[in-house]
Amino acid sequence: MMKLYFGIGVACGLALGTAWADIEMKAGVGTLNFSGGEGPGKGKHVVLLAGDEEYRSEEGMPLLARILTEKHGFETTVLFSADEDGTINPKATGSLMGAEALDSADSLVMLLRFRNWDDETMNKFKVAVDRGVPLVALRTSTHIFNFPKNSPWAEWSWKHENGGFGRTVLGETWISHWGKHKMEATRAVTEPGQEENSLLNGVSKAFGDSDVYEAAPPEDATILMRGIVLKGMGPDDEPADYEKKRKDGTVQKINEPAMPVAWSREVKNKAGTINKVLTTTMGAATDLVDEDLRRLVVNGVYWGLGMEVPEKADVSIPEDFEPSKYGFGGSKPGLKAADFAN
Repeated sequence: MMKLYFGIGVACGLALGTAWADIEMKAGVGTLNFSGGEGPGKGKHVVLLAGDEEYRSEEGMPLLARILTEKHGFETTVLFSADEDGTINPKATGSLMGAEALDSADSLVMLLRFRNWDDETMNKFKVAVDRGVPLVALRTSTHIFNFPKNSPWAEWSWKHENGGFGRTVLGETWISHWGKHKMEATRAVTEPGQEENSLLNGVSKAFGDSDVYEAAPPEDATILMRGIVLKGMGPDDEPADYEKKRKDGTVQKINEPAMPVAWSREVKNKAGTINKVLTTTMGAATDLVDEDLRRLVVNGVYWGLGMEVPEKADVSIPEDFEPSKYGFGGSKPGLKAADFAN
């Protein structure tokens, strides 16, 4: 077993001298695996899918994977969108490297956007869903797939009349930026009545510098948190106060009511099994600086697997974790999986 330093320093400005626990790391071509941790998750395999052009999933997913292994004992595998040589490329929408890891996944955590994987990869993903793996979906995962109308996967696409996989499984598809993009940040607050929900153990509120999405989850969803649109980009900024038109034409005050930003569902899929789903429209790498948001994601893994959710899960990270700012074209060039742990 080798001692590792959290290699997100290479990608995100984290000092390489900050050590984490002794765990094993294997970097493949566009894949990263952590194992050897101790905790309740030992013996369970969580696969994390990174593939979006804007919100730096290639930085956020390795962070979450490392927490789940080092703090909770899960084996974790991160699958990146990458070029054939393993260079991480968020714009490679048809790529999910190491998709065979889906065959052994006990849980999936994802931040994906407008993917159009090949049939082999899509079939692996479908088989995982059909066997009832729990899903934790972040940010743009609501619009996870983008296929043409003549594709055999068209009904999975965000543009399909049913809202695609995002709407039918995760609980929403892409609608709009409800808050002003890159101008109005998000303060997530607990939905009244959900204070004792185990998914919110150790979670009270969360701040993200990404904006609130418009969302209207179906009636079977349990809304956990709502996102207050703020007047600026700071955590202490005042709530915004203006009117805006929803997709259905209704005009309302921007925060009256505030949009859902986290919800859970239990969905019976076409194979007849149940997927336990936690969706949050937060989740940019910069959002994951927030401790409560990281804890919500970890809680979602425990909950989805039917495990007892810790009262206050350890989600600590090095204090100098500095993820890249979100935005198109902002990914670090030339990165490979091995750069996230060395």
